Amino acid sequence: MKKTITALLGATALTLAAFGPAAAQEDVRPAIIYDLGGKFDRSFNEGVFNGATRFEEETGIDFREFEPQNDAQREQAMRRFAEQGFEPILAVGFSQQSALERVAAEFPETDFAIIDSVVDLPNVASYVFKEHEGSYLVGMLAAMASESDTVGFVGGMDIPLIRKFACGYAQGVKAVAPDAEVLVNMTGTTGAAWNDPVRGGELTRSQIEQGADVIYHAAGGTGIGVLRAAADAGKLGIGVDSNQNMLHPGSVLTSMLKRVDNATYQLFTASRAGEFEPGVQVLGLAEGGVGWALDENNENLITQEMKDAVAEAERQIIAGEIDVHDYMTDSSCPAVSM
Repeated sequence: MKKTITALLGATALTLAAFGPAAAQEDVRPAIIYDLGGKFDRSFNEGVFNGATRFEEETGIDFREFEPQNDAQREQAMRRFAEQGFEPILAVGFSQQSALERVAAEFPETDFAIIDSVVDLPNVASYVFKEHEGSYLVGMLAAMASESDTVGFVGGMDIPLIRKFACGYAQGVKAVAPDAEVLVNMTGTTGAAWNDPVRGGELTRSQIEQGADVIYHAAGGTGIGVLRAAADAGKLGIGVDSNQNMLHPGSVLTSMLKRVDNATYQLFTASRAGEFEPGVQVLGLAEGGVGWALDENNENLITQEMKDAVAEAERQIIAGEIDVHDYMTDSSCPAVSM
């Protein structure tokens, strides 16, 4: 049985005792430090949890986890896990980059990994995703579903990574409806922007007042408020990272899947086989790293025409026939002003 570590306020809470005895398996002892917002955010963190759970169910090897409640606890947790011999140690989110750079350098014989950032050390695997490709596809779906030719995007923390989502989305919208308007709002500039569903709802209602009838979020826990506000207003939301179609069946057009679950599962599996690979691993459409969700909760919203159009676009992106601009390459977006 996995022993979930509850984050406690204050640095003194991170004692060796808090982490409990080492796992029984000696070949691999995985550990996870989640991003702020908690593992059950129905989004990014939960995707990592699902991938780790899949590994545990298939192998019988448990994993340890920690949910920080402030920035300082991240580095403390990494160091404690490393001191107790856990590996690979997975840091979830770009905000853990600086902490991981310090701890991984202190423990050069321990394998680490990070999602959404790059740490250039020989014992660190860095997983980054082509979020703009998956966002392009859901942007196409948004444009085809919209009746007002106005759609929205609500981001969490205003950082280049989230603008990358927004830019890919806008490009997909414009590919279908060149004259459509794409409204873009960010929730904030600190980590609190990932866990503010009230503010997410406010931004969504504001966009609806401006005519938006489909709103895509890339906002972590804040996005729960986005989807709820859209559903309450009789509009359509688009989820992110994990499949969020079931949160409001019939009101969530689709979800842009960022397969952090696959990345986590692959990391743990490779480590168990002694095949841990440091360095940068980029996961896009071609690698199964991003996509969109179709299930019983949204099948009545997606027509065959929509499926065919998105399938063709996916083929063209993988083949290099469509080049979806990555905002992070030059801090610009050809489809919308940000």
